[in-house]
Amino acid sequence: MHAGFAIYTPIGTVVHTGDFKIDYTPIDGQKINFGRLAEIGENGVMLLMSDSTNAERKGFTKSESSIGEVLDELYAHCQKRIVVATFASNVHRVQQIINSSVKYGRKVAICGRSMVKMIETAVELGYMEIPKNIIIDIDLIKSYPDESLTIITTGSQGEPMSALTRMAAGEHKKVMITPNDLVIISANPIPGNEKFVSKVIDDLMQIGAEVVYSSLADIHVSGHGCQEEQKLMLSLIKPKYFMPVHGEYRQLIAHAETAEKIGIPPENIFIMKNGKVLEIGENDAKITGTVPAGKVMVDGLGIGDVGNIVLKDRQHLSQDGLIIVVLAINGSTGEVVSGPEIISRGFVYIRESENLMEEMKQALKNKLGILQEGHITDWAVIKLTVKDTLRDFLLQRNRRNPMVLPIILEV
Repeated sequence: MHAGFAIYTPIGTVVHTGDFKIDYTPIDGQKINFGRLAEIGENGVMLLMSDSTNAERKGFTKSESSIGEVLDELYAHCQKRIVVATFASNVHRVQQIINSSVKYGRKVAICGRSMVKMIETAVELGYMEIPKNIIIDIDLIKSYPDESLTIITTGSQGEPMSALTRMAAGEHKKVMITPNDLVIISANPIPGNEKFVSKVIDDLMQIGAEVVYSSLADIHVSGHGCQEEQKLMLSLIKPKYFMPVHGEYRQLIAHAETAEKIGIPPENIFIMKNGKVLEIGENDAKITGTVPAGKVMVDGLGIGDVGNIVLKDRQHLSQDGLIIVVLAINGSTGEVVSGPEIISRGFVYIRESENLMEEMKQALKNKLGILQEGHITDWAVIKLTVKDTLRDFLLQRNRRNPMVLPIILEV
């Protein structure tokens, strides 16, 4: 079990598993304490919140120790430099990569700030054992032959600014991928990241590097329990109420179905959404309302002061540009005294699009003339007419939809 905690409240114990799987042969030898879990369950648990990531998968998750055998096979006959990308949070995976590097006489360089920090902290706290003189500075990798070097890096999910992505694009300042590299991606794509990971693999292969990933070898095992482990957790904890957490909605549903099979009544299972409030009393539990939840936008020094509308406007400007229309109108008659003058930014270059600008002005004059004949002087109507006229004209003319800002001056 990777993480978890129990909270003791006046109405009963609340248990949150965190990410967990049941590994009978863990790398550090610290096996899950079934006795303690059973003791908590026997004392009575009001609510269990349990990891649902692998709720759709039957059976058990493979042991982390199985990765060491696969790594050894890859290292045994490799005469290339080995670059391994994995999660910076996976202490045991990094330990096995270092173990294989030591076994086959390779120095290890660490790339990626989160990876460097994790290893430093894990060694300091005693969670990792690294022989002296194995770790070298990333700046010294050119001093060692490829066949005696391993680089451990972040970026297994193809994150745009991660170290591996920059290596694949040829933009990393310290590591240049070559055809003499074996790149091992020791992770499965998180749902939604498949496109990014695929792009990184393609870029690495175009350089000529050999790439090994989960579809080609058993180079990754999940850190989350499957259905049988979830059943065991539910059976040991024996909660009165159950809330599946940490997963897509379909996985929460699957975990809820597993809980029903264990014997938890459907009315005692709560599938929540962000912001929903679950209120638990001595005799019942119910969803009582909502609280604000969701993304908080950070813009420069401001936090939370940029909302969806502002971001939508920025996206609109970045894609289609801006047109400003300036008009001077007689306030009493609605007659156009001056203009319309058109200013373009990020839409077209005015000096090279004089004909288009004239056509736009003429279309506006025609519409404004109709408003004048109808004695319409309301600014809101005039502004809306300007926007609609240009939008329809430009969509028909060149399939573009720039942001239009009318500015009306009353004279």
